[in-house]
Amino acid sequence: MDENKKIVRTAVIVLFVLAVAVAVYYFFIAGKSKSAGAAESALQAKNAAAEEAAGKAAATMAPIAVDLEKSDDAVRGIASDLSSNAAFGLWLKSKDLVRKFVAAVDNIANGQSPRAQVDFFSPAGPFKVAVKNGQTFVDPATYDRYNVIADVFDSVSTAGCVRLYSGARPLLAQAYRELGYPSQDFHQTLLRAVNEILRTPVVDDPIGLEKTVTTYAMLDPKLEELSPVQKHLLRMGPENLQLIQAKLREIALALGFTDGQLSKPKDFKK
Repeated sequence: MDENKKIVRTAVIVLFVLAVAVAVYYFFIAGKSKSAGAAESALQAKNAAAEEAAGKAAATMAPIAVDLEKSDDAVRGIASDLSSNAAFGLWLKSKDLVRKFVAAVDNIANGQSPRAQVDFFSPAGPFKVAVKNGQTFVDPATYDRYNVIADVFDSVSTAGCVRLYSGARPLLAQAYRELGYPSQDFHQTLLRAVNEILRTPVVDDPIGLEKTVTTYAMLDPKLEELSPVQKHLLRMGPENLQLIQAKLREIALALGFTDGQLSKPKDFKK
């Protein structure tokens, strides 16, 4: 799982971890076998049940009655039940959770990296490249730097995230106004951020690179033209990216967004 994965999870998890990434990553199309149709129906039923359960959980969550300045303890208290993964508890120790989450979501919605808000998610070890026949590629081993983040994100309770989000919405709205959006709906900004992640193509083949002055650029122009946050996600590796997208889609559906509102990954062919 790669470094970009941490970045995304970072952004998504900072959202308590909203998780802030596909219950059904590949959608079945007409003409598939009868067994494929049955599998699709089963998945749809599972998603519907999860969404209904999450909705009921959210309905019982009253607004968190604290000032934004003093909201960290309240948010941590509720979010502590979202995952039993030990690393998750360490992430919750970050300060100004609501403001960081909102700023990270806003950055992602605009295609920008949320690195400034999720600095505590920096991966361990350097970014690695591999050289084969004179060509430089992303070293698949570098993806492992984000395995922990991916595992934590996948462990988070979808119903718990919905419940926390419902209680925190007044705080989220206040933090969003502070960013300079006095009349815009943060919920729609969240949808844009989710879709920015869901649109990221999954690239199974080695990603070619070329050295620039300070970093590496992707050789394929279609990949290099992606937004900064999408390029970060690519560097997490295909498995980590799919895991994030699947969980994020599941959470988005449980939050009440419809399947028609959610994007599919862009097709990528060399």
